Parts: sequence; C-alpha cells; structure tokens
Amino acid sequence: MILDELGPRICIIGPSNSGKSTLAVAIGRTRGLPPIHLDQLQHRPNTDWEPRSEDEFRALHDAAILEPRWVMDGNYTRYLPQRLERATGVILLDVPTMTSLVRYLRRCWFERDRPGALEGGRDSVKWNMIRHIVVATPANRKLLAAQFDRIGLPKLRLDTPGALTRFSLTAGLDR
Repeated sequence: MILDELGPRICIIGPSNSGKSTLAVAIGRTRGLPPIHLDQLQHRPNTDWEPRSEDEFRALHDAAILEPRWVMDGNYTRYLPQRLERATGVILLDVPTMTSLVRYLRRCWFERDRPGALEGGRDSVKWNMIRHIVVATPANRKLLAAQFDRIGLPKLRLDTPGALTRFSLTAGLDR
C-alpha cells in the first residue's frame, strides 16, 4: 500500500511504545499533515502524566477529529469509533511486547526530546507502565487487531520493526 492511499486523515493505533508518535511525525512531515498525539490531549502539560478530566479530553479529541487533515496517533478505544468515522486510512503497529518494553525503557532512560512527549514533562520508569506493557498489552493487542480487521477503510498492518522500516523507506519517510 502506498501512503497516498491512506488519505488526509490517518489514524495510527497500536500498543504503547510501538512507534506511533514517531511514525505520525514522519508521515506528517512527508505528507504535510499536522500530527496529533492523543496522549498530549489526554494528559495535562507540565505534569507527570496527570490526566485531564474525561469531558476535557473528549472535547479536545472531538475538535481534533473535525479538522480536515491530520495524522493522529493513539488508541483511546472508547473514542476510536468517532475517529474512524472521520479517518480516511488506518495504520496498525502490532510490534511484539518485548519490543514495546525495550522502547519504553530506552525512552525513559535515554530520550529527552521525542515525538509525542508531554510538554514540560519527563518520562521516567513507572512500575505500573511496565506491568501494563507486560500484562495488559498482549490481550489488548488481540482486541486491537480484531478491531483493525473489521475496519473497512484503507489500512496497513506493520507487525515488526523491520516491516515499519521497509514501509518508511518505501514511503520516503524521514524517520
């Protein structure tokens, strides 16, 4: 699949630390689409990932999806149906759990300026996040993959870091 087939409103979904934000920025740069990181809409800036109220997040989410052009990363599956109604294409990053865990630790220890980071925040290793990646992610991956299979939009599944790299090269993405 070529990147152009995904249209001007692309959803990128997948497990935590699968590369969604990095891919969103690369696609945004290549296609001239503003990247929207749902984690930044869900959490207050200048905090240690303190969530916004549900009403505030919903309002930010709903306003963002009404824009004519975007590449949006994040799951927040309770709002995925609304996003898919506006989306023109979907990418699922379905990387192995161990890849997500290694990326999380690398992000916390070594990456200070990364795509999708919370403004004014700093990533630090949190045991509840490690537990989420190791325990919840495998089951969530299956549910997300089943949802993805039912989507009728142009879509692309990238299930290994190598598949993501090949797609990036083919699409001319500057990662």
